[in-house]
This record gives sequence, structure tokens and C-alpha cells, in this order.
Amino acid sequence: MEVRELSVPGAFEVTPVQHGDDRGLFLEWFREDVFTEVVGHPLRLAQANVSVSSAGTLRGIHFAQVPPGQAKYVTCPRGAVLDYAVDLRVGSPTFGAHVTAVLDDVDRRALYLAEGLGHAFVALSDEATVSYMCSTPFSPGREHGISVFDPELALVWPDDVELVLSDRDRAAPSLAEVRDAGLLPSWDECEAFYRHLRDGDGRAPLPSHAGFGQ
Repeated sequence: MEVRELSVPGAFEVTPVQHGDDRGLFLEWFREDVFTEVVGHPLRLAQANVSVSSAGTLRGIHFAQVPPGQAKYVTCPRGAVLDYAVDLRVGSPTFGAHVTAVLDDVDRRALYLAEGLGHAFVALSDEATVSYMCSTPFSPGREHGISVFDPELALVWPDDVELVLSDRDRAAPSLAEVRDAGLLPSWDECEAFYRHLRDGDGRAPLPSHAGFGQ
């Protein structure tokens, strides 16, 4: 398994080694020891989600306030998606920048997004199944969205699919509006939170009044 940090700090691409024969194949899609060695702390598993999307479905940009935020470890066991990690940490050297990774059932890569990064993906195939492990449960009062069409972020979407968004995502505010509302995490508070995870056992405090989201 290879884990490498991308150009946005806190975004890591994970490439597993696949062992195949005439029966099929086997792979390790997560290894805590490898993850901890590279990232610097273990991944707390507090919630695991699965979404199934038709081609062109676009979900995001979603993020949670820090602390504790919500880190995500994302894979696509069936079909293919183009996954985006967006730096929303005010004061970060890469604030507003993004990285992408194709997650599919061929290379079977994963993308890890640290707390403070926004997440979005678009389905490239029909019935694309996305599975993601989360460091904290969904907490409605601390979960927010940003428009995927905000020109300040300049995200580029595939031009060969018709994009389909939920009403909530289509009506999401701009980056500037969310920043002016004081909802974005800062680089300094995220760095302090990462140090807390590295110095402790990797366990973030859970938010109160957690609930279920879609």
C-alpha cells in the first residue's frame, strides 16, 4: 500500500496492492499502521457511510466546523467517481486550492481528507458506489456547504456528463459568504487540532447532538 500526500496539505491518496488470480482478487484498502506512520495519527472510526449515485450526480462541497471537524477516508468499490478535496482553512498556504483523484473499481484507490478540507465528488459511471469512513458522526448544526460553481474556487467538472445536484447543494452559498459568516476553519486552529491528534491517541472529541445525515 502506498500513501502519498497531495499538493493540498492533509489530502492523501492511497493506492493498494491488488493480488489477483483466476478466482478474483484481494486487497487491503485500509491499514491503520501504514496510515498512522504517514499521517502521524490513527484514524478514529466514528461513522461509516455509503452512497450510490447515477452518472453525473454531484455531491458537495461539504465540510464540518473545526474542532472537531470531520476527516474522511473515501473509496469507490463499484463504478467510478472524480473526488475533490478543497482547502477551506483560512490562512492556509493553499487556501481555496483543490486536488482531485479518480476513485474506481479498477485501481481501487482511496482519498483521505483531514479536518478542515471540503469534500465533493461527481459520479463518472452509473450506480457509482462511494464508501467513506468518518472520524466523527454527522452533526447537523456544524455541517455546511459551499457552491461547487463558485468562480473563486474554479473547480473543473467533467464536460461529458450532465451534472445532477440536490436542491441543497445547488443553493449552497459562495466561499466568500461562508467566510464572512465565520464558519470556515482557520489554518492555525486546524494545525493545533492536528497536533492534538498526533500527541494523543488520535481520538477527536465528539460533537454533541450528533445525528444522521445523507
